[in-house]
Amino acid sequence: MAKRNWKQVQPRDLRDALDLCTVYALEKHNRSKDHIADLMALESKWVLYKWISEANMPVRLVKTFEMACGIDLVSRWLVVSSGKLVIDIPKGKKCKATDIQDLQAVNHTAIGELIKFYNGEHNLEETLAAIQTSLESMAFHKGNVEKFQQPELPFNED
Repeated sequence: MAKRNWKQVQPRDLRDALDLCTVYALEKHNRSKDHIADLMALESKWVLYKWISEANMPVRLVKTFEMACGIDLVSRWLVVSSGKLVIDIPKGKKCKATDIQDLQAVNHTAIGELIKFYNGEHNLEETLAAIQTSLESMAFHKGNVEKFQQPELPFNED
């Protein structure tokens, strides 16, 4: 099975976002749902299983859940489902050639998905996810170029 590119993952709904967070935690950090429940200090692992199965997690625990999983897909889905773009805050740092290649690949994928969609060969959700990823990538680079003359100090970088 090919490795999933987590930068391009767009959840379809809240339950998908919760599931994808647990998949990421397992793939990247070897954390099971039981381990995530322990990290969240829940009294029972079954509480987490119920929240995920019903897509009914209390909002006050979303950030704790995302920190335990190591990815913020629930927050991203909440923002995107409101019709907004989600971008990481640009720091004004010079990009590497691979960053530009990644941007080009994301845009190429989005255009390919559009062509397939308009030819009736692709579904709506996958096309919208590709477009969303492309828009967010372009918005990040726009902000990065704007901040390039006065980059932020690297306080949180290694």
